[in-house]
Amino acid sequence: MIGASREALAAGRDNLESLTDNTSVDAAKLAEELAAVTTLLDREVSLRRVLTDPSRSGQDKAQLVASLLSGQVSGETVDLVSGLVRSRWSGARDLVDAVEELGAYAEVVAADKAGTLDDVEDELFRFGRVVSGSHELRSALTEPKAGTAAKAELIKKLLGGRANAGTVRLVTSLVTNPRGRSLEGGLEAYSKLAAARRGRVVALVTTAIPLSDRQKERLSVALAGLYGRQVHLNIDVDPAVAGGVRVQIGDEIIDGTVASRLEGARQGLEG
Repeated sequence: MIGASREALAAGRDNLESLTDNTSVDAAKLAEELAAVTTLLDREVSLRRVLTDPSRSGQDKAQLVASLLSGQVSGETVDLVSGLVRSRWSGARDLVDAVEELGAYAEVVAADKAGTLDDVEDELFRFGRVVSGSHELRSALTEPKAGTAAKAELIKKLLGGRANAGTVRLVTSLVTNPRGRSLEGGLEAYSKLAAARRGRVVALVTTAIPLSDRQKERLSVALAGLYGRQVHLNIDVDPAVAGGVRVQIGDEIIDGTVASRLEGARQGLEG
């Protein structure tokens, strides 16, 4: 998103944070309802155009949202979506993307409140690695001709009872309604939302040998010092990795051949 849409999404995130600070608000329910609103807006092209029409007043659009959603979803969801439509948007599709992202973020908030956010982050990462390592599984989950019910059932078989409920809901939503995203791209986006909740960044760390818990902690501290923020580690093992360790944060890659940038990370692995 750019310009007005990015600002509108940021405001929506702030509103969601404020809502969920209230202990009486069920963040998981909010996520479920926002997913339903996403489906509605994705399906109804004319509606999302009306709700992002700059010639209509924000109050008029908020009243339309209230008339459509009141009694169907909670008051918190109505308030959140009403706030979104009062904002200006660069494009009608941006509104749908924003509602969807806030729904996913609400799942992250629910996991954080339950003390399971670290588990959800790890489960999303591991599931992505399982999918990337199996062409057959990836095809089953992304084939457009496959029915959404069959995909949801497959996710239930793969993750049900093995992963947090929030992880299952996030993956199911992504698989059954990808909205043009790749499976890998969607999982990465969810991981970034989870990291954003903690004010940290995600590092994909590939090492030649498995790391001990102490090495992981030292590496995390070293990278936090390098980037000035807390760093969550997603770790893969690949004996062929150059220099013994490779770290990717966003688009930046630090590997064993970049000694000057990697020195802190290398010290973190010693001992």
